[in-house]
Amino acid sequence: MSRFFRSASDSESDSETSDNESFISDEELSSSEEESEEEVEQEQQPKKSRFLKGAGSDSDEDSDEEFGRKRQVKSAKDKQLDEMQNSIKAIENGQKNNDWGLISNEFDKLTMRVNKMTTGFDAIPLPKVYIKVIADMEEALASAGQDKKPNKKKASGAAAKGLNAMKAKIKKISKQYEKQLAEYKKDPEAFLEEKEEKQAVSTQNEKNEKKKLVAATPNQVAEEELDGFTSVGKGGKVSKAAVAMSSGTIFAKLSEVLDSRGKRNTDHKEQIAILEQLLEAAKSPFQEIMILLALIPSRFDINFSMVEHMQVDIWKKVEKEINQVLEILEAHPEYVIREDAEELDYGDNDVIPKEGEIVHIRGSIASLVERLDDEFTKSLQSIDPHTTDYIDRLRDEPGLYAVLVRTQAYAEKNNMEAILPRTIIRRLDHLYFKPGQVIQSIEKAAKSLLPDYVKSAIVDAQEPEQLIHQLCTYLYNHDKAVLRTRAMLCHIYHYALHKHFHTARDMLLMSHLQESIHGADVSTQILYNRTVVQVGLCAFREGLIKEAHSCLQEIQGTGRAKELLAQGFQAQRYGQQQATPEIEQLERQRQLPFHMHINLELLECVFLTCSMLLEIPAQAQAGPNNKRAISRPFRRLLDYNERQAFSGPPENTRDHIMSAAKALASGEWERARDYILAIKIWALMPDAEAIKTMLKTKIQEEGLRTYLFTYASYYKTISLRQLAAMFDLPVVRVSAIVSKMIWNEELTASLDQVSQSLILHWVEPSRLQVLSLQFADKAANLVDQNERLLTTGRDRQ
Repeated sequence: MSRFFRSASDSESDSETSDNESFISDEELSSSEEESEEEVEQEQQPKKSRFLKGAGSDSDEDSDEEFGRKRQVKSAKDKQLDEMQNSIKAIENGQKNNDWGLISNEFDKLTMRVNKMTTGFDAIPLPKVYIKVIADMEEALASAGQDKKPNKKKASGAAAKGLNAMKAKIKKISKQYEKQLAEYKKDPEAFLEEKEEKQAVSTQNEKNEKKKLVAATPNQVAEEELDGFTSVGKGGKVSKAAVAMSSGTIFAKLSEVLDSRGKRNTDHKEQIAILEQLLEAAKSPFQEIMILLALIPSRFDINFSMVEHMQVDIWKKVEKEINQVLEILEAHPEYVIREDAEELDYGDNDVIPKEGEIVHIRGSIASLVERLDDEFTKSLQSIDPHTTDYIDRLRDEPGLYAVLVRTQAYAEKNNMEAILPRTIIRRLDHLYFKPGQVIQSIEKAAKSLLPDYVKSAIVDAQEPEQLIHQLCTYLYNHDKAVLRTRAMLCHIYHYALHKHFHTARDMLLMSHLQESIHGADVSTQILYNRTVVQVGLCAFREGLIKEAHSCLQEIQGTGRAKELLAQGFQAQRYGQQQATPEIEQLERQRQLPFHMHINLELLECVFLTCSMLLEIPAQAQAGPNNKRAISRPFRRLLDYNERQAFSGPPENTRDHIMSAAKALASGEWERARDYILAIKIWALMPDAEAIKTMLKTKIQEEGLRTYLFTYASYYKTISLRQLAAMFDLPVVRVSAIVSKMIWNEELTASLDQVSQSLILHWVEPSRLQVLSLQFADKAANLVDQNERLLTTGRDRQ
C-alpha cells in the first residue's frame, strides 16, 4: 500500500496530515511504493519530523526502551568534539598507512573546527587534544625526514605533496602555540590531567559495577582494567595504569610478548609498554629477572639500523635495567643466568628454589653488555666531536665501565669461563689508550657507582700499569688467538704511550705479529697499525730518530694513514674504482671515536722531521746524482719544493720542514732550528720543551755531519774546536761524532788527538769501485720503478 494513503483508524485530522506530509523529504518521495505490512503499521503511528532535534528512527527508540536506557541528547559543543575525535582518528589511520594526503586534509578540517570553537560568543578554551595532535605531528614528520633507507619504495606524488604541505603547516602553527607545546612536551601527563566532566546518567546498578565512569576530554579514553584484562586506549596503546595481577597472568602475558617478538607488524613500543607494566606488577625475583631479560632486548629491537645509534634516553634506561638485573642476581645468588643453561620449563608458575638449590636461567648478560657498549660507540661516531654534545656523551662512559666491572665480578663469582674473557677485553678497550691519570679517574668513578661488595679476584691493582698488566696477563692464558693478539697489542700500546720504548719494541718483535697480522680481522689490523704508530712516536720522544722513522714509514709512507688508522676516509683518486655503498657502510662502522684518534698532523710532522734528519746527511754523502732515497715521500716533497719558481715564507707544517731541510743542506743549522721550533704542533706532545731541546741537539749533530760530507773535499785539516764553535757543540761531542763517521767508513780521515784536529785524506776510487757504484745506482733505479708499477696497479684495483 502506498505510504500516502491513511487508514480509516487514523486519529489525526486532515489538516494535521497535510502538515506532516509537508515535512517529507525528497528521498522518501523517491523510495519504492511497495513496503511490508510491518512498515505500514509503523507508518500509521504518529511520527516526528526528521528536521526536529532529537528525532530518530522508531527502531532506535524501541531498542532504547527495551534496555531501559534513555536517549542522550547531544549539544552543539559535544557534536563538535565528536567531529574533532573523528578527524583525529582519521589522522591516526593516515599515519599507519603513511597517507600524508589524507593527514593534510583531516588536519585542515581539525584546525577549522578548533578555530570555530575557540572564537565567537560561545567560545571555549583551546582543546588540549589539539596541542597533543600538533606535538605528535612534529614527531611523525621528524621520523619521516630521518627515514632515508635506500631500499624503501618512493612515496607517491600525492603522499609527497601532502608531506611537504604538512611540514609547512606544522612549522607555521607551532609558532602560534609555542608556549602550550613547551608545557605539553615538559610533562604530557600533567598537561592532559585536567578533565572536563561529561554528563552521565546514573543507573540503578552503579554501586554493584566494578568499573567507574571516568570523566575525560575527547582526547582521552577511559582506561578500564578488570581481573586478567588490560584496557587499551586510542590507537591500541596499552593503559599505563597499575594492574593487580597473579603470577599466572604475568607469565601468560610475558609469553604472548615473547611469541610476537620478531614477527611482522609488531609494535615494539606497545611491547615495551606491556613489559614495563609487568615489571611494576612483578613481586618475586624470578618474575623480575624473566621480565627484564625480555625488556632489555625489546629496547634494542627499536633500532633496526646498523648505522644509526640508539637514542640516549633509551640507552640510559637499558643501562639502568642491566644494573637492576645484576643487583637482583647479587642479592639472590640462588638464581644464575648462564648461556649454556637448559631452557627452564616453568609454565605459568613462579619458580622458588629450595634451600641450597640453584636455578639456572638461560640468557647472556655479556651479550647485553656488549650490545650496550656497541651502541655507545655508535653514538660517539655519529655525534659531531667539536660540540658539547660529544663531551656530554663521554660523561656516560664511567657508568658503562662500571657495568663492565660489575659483569666481570659476577662472571668470576659464578665461574663463567666463556664470558669472562669477553668482558675483560671490553674493559681493556676502554683503558689501553688512556694516560695513567685518566685511568685512575675512571676507576675511581666506577668504584663510586658500584656497591662495596662488588670485587674482582683477577684485578686488585691500584696503579694503571699494574691494572693493564693483570688484565692482559689473564687474556694471554686464554685459548682464543684473537683475544691474545688484541691483549698483546693493547699492552704494547700502553707501554709505548708511557715512554717504555724498549719494552714495547721487544714485545712487538717477540710476538712476531708483523708476520701474521695480514690474516687477522680488520679491527685487529687497525689496532696493530695504531700500536706501530704509537711505538714510533715513543721512539721519537726518546730521541731515537732512526727507529722512529722505521716504525712510522710502514703507515705514514703509504699516504693512507687516515684510512689505515680508521680515522676517516681517503679521497678517491683518479682511475680508482669507486667503493660500493655496502663497503662504505662497513668502513663507517669501523671508524674510531674522536677521543681515540692519533693526531694525523702531528704524525706527519714527526715523520717528515725524522726523514729530514736522515735524508739530508745521506744525500750530502752520496752526492747530487744519487737517486737512492731513505724516505721517498720526503724526497718527492723536497723535489717539488725545489722546482717552485717562487718560494715565500712557510705557512704550514710541510713548508716549515722543507725550508729547514734546505737550510740544513747548506750548513745553516740555526735557520733550520728556527724553522723546526716554529712549528706549533709540538705543543700537543707531552714534555714539549724537552722535545724541542732534543730537536735542537739533533739538528746541530746532523748539521755537522752534513757539513763534513759536503765540504770535506775542500779541507786537508780542520780543528775540532772550530767545528764545535760553528755548531755550538761540546768538543767531546764533536770528537765522538767524527770518530763514529770514521769507524763507519763514511769519512776518509784520521783524528789527531794531540792537536785536536781532523786530518782528511783524498783517495781516488778505483775502476772497480766506480763500476760498482754505477751498478748500485742502476739497481736502485730498477727497484724504484718496480715499486711504482706495483703502487699503480694497487690503486687501479
